[in-house]
Amino acid sequence: MRAPRLANAAAAVLAAEGAALTVVAFLELLGLGAGDASSLPTAIALIVLTLIGAAGLFAFAAGVRVGRSWARSGGVVLQVLAVVIALASLTLAPVPWAFVLGAGLPGLLGFALLIASARREADAAGGRGGA
Repeated sequence: MRAPRLANAAAAVLAAEGAALTVVAFLELLGLGAGDASSLPTAIALIVLTLIGAAGLFAFAAGVRVGRSWARSGGVVLQVLAVVIALASLTLAPVPWAFVLGAGLPGLLGFALLIASARREADAAGGRGGA
């Protein structure tokens, strides 16, 4: 069965966010190699946790693509988290606009696509006599 366009778009946003986190982890690794870390164990833990987050986003993207509800749920949670973090960064002085827009806009877009995809799939299931 072919995935609906909304699900494909939501999966693409999740995969792009996963790719962005992978790039962040790579940049952290380069900083670690350059000796920029004040605490080696903390820096390694941050890199590992960033890669775990990226792997989660890629898993959610794959799950959304095939219509799994667990993937949509996890994706929605991460999109809400991205928007909340972006909004919280508005309290910093000076405001890091690149971060606010880079995290907030994809989060909003992903959230909207995931909700629309879930609604569309629920409507389709209702039309076929599903629950």
